[in-house]
Amino acid sequence: QVQLVESGGGLVQPGGSLRLSCAASGSISRIYAMGWYRQAPGKQRELVAQVSGGGNAYYADSVKGRFTISRDNAENTVYLQMNSLKPEDTAVYYCGVVHSRGSSWGQGTQVTVSS
Repeated sequence: QVQLVESGGGLVQPGGSLRLSCAASGSISRIYAMGWYRQAPGKQRELVAQVSGGGNAYYADSVKGRFTISRDNAENTVYLQMNSLKPEDTAVYYCGVVHSRGSSWGQGTQVTVSS
């Protein structure tokens, strides 16, 4: 069984920053892609950023230049540094990982950007 534990969400004012973390544990021999998705009320879940096993990163256009994804392979952890946050970034953020046993999702962490 693979578990993903997320942390770092919260309430922040527009222009502020947050850092999300997601740690994977369990019977994993290899982790491939690690990414962050988000789902706002009434909207579909969307890919925000993803990093491959080789370190190549992808960003949604809406977050380019503001968000940075990184991973620590030794700790099986992926991070999302979010700067210059906007109200439209408000959503539940989910960690998604593709690994040797398939794929797994985190439980989600709420990010609210409001003054």
